[in-house]
Amino acid sequence: MITAKNIGYWYDKGATPLYQHVNLTFDQGVLYSILGSSGSGKTTFLSLISGLDKPKEGEILYEGKAINKMGLTNFRNQKVSIVFQAYNLLPYMTALENIVTAMEITKSKERDKKNYALEMLKRVGIDEALAKKNVMHLSGGQQQRIAIVRAMCCDTKFIVADEPTGNLDEETSRDIIRLFQELAHKENKCIILVTHEQEVAKESDVCIQLKDKQFSII
Repeated sequence: MITAKNIGYWYDKGATPLYQHVNLTFDQGVLYSILGSSGSGKTTFLSLISGLDKPKEGEILYEGKAINKMGLTNFRNQKVSIVFQAYNLLPYMTALENIVTAMEITKSKERDKKNYALEMLKRVGIDEALAKKNVMHLSGGQQQRIAIVRAMCCDTKFIVADEPTGNLDEETSRDIIRLFQELAHKENKCIILVTHEQEVAKESDVCIQLKDKQFSII
């Protein structure tokens, strides 16, 4: 589904490459994790495969087509859902409005978008009263859960998440990982989580470690 073909990346001209000759394929129906320490380049790799940045060498393919030829904005809007570390919620909307708006943009086939969103929020501990509050009045952990549910509710086959359990307690983290597993296995989505947590990585179907500029399946 998603292929990194001979990818190379460096931050500045003449700088030492962050990595080179990276060849990885990610399939539908699988929950992946990319495990690495801070500064290893895992978030940069997530940016490359989600069309937020361009590789210096090689190309990213989505269903066999180079994403830069599809138009990176079109790719991000229509093909991939992204969970950012900074949440990136619309601050003038409620939690529910954030999710329903994203579902409309990605042309979700759910007929009752509002109730579907509320049900998904309930599964991560956000009740209807909280869902109808402006997101700026919610805690960081609540905002993170809303950002995750927003990505889950969008009608895309590809989800990437940057440290999705970073601000969550252990119980909520387990609930979130369980939801990602369900989406991958029951709805045939390709899901890639970037994490530095061994416990989160263990719950994925395939764990890819990024260490010393090398990607390896562990």
